[in-house]
Amino acid sequence: MTKLTDWLSVGVAFFCVYFVITLRKVENTFFDKWMFEIKILPLILLFGFGVYSVVIILYRVFTFNDCDEAAKELFEQIKEAKSDLRAKGIDVKD
Repeated sequence: MTKLTDWLSVGVAFFCVYFVITLRKVENTFFDKWMFEIKILPLILLFGFGVYSVVIILYRVFTFNDCDEAAKELFEQIKEAKSDLRAKGIDVKD
């Protein structure tokens, strides 16, 4: 299964249970007592997912490693390409 099908499966299962509870197809005093919290649960989960995503993105940006050797190699390849183009008569800006 791909990640998309994993998340869709979890989402469909969650919303099936969610709609059964919110449409009161299952009678239980627990659900009656916590109905407001159950009704706003998708918003809470969406907010939590957003916060988690921002934290993960910020963490990966701050811990991103510089690759000095790869940068030097890339600049050398750029110099080679420019000299090759100049040899073929193409004007290249530095």
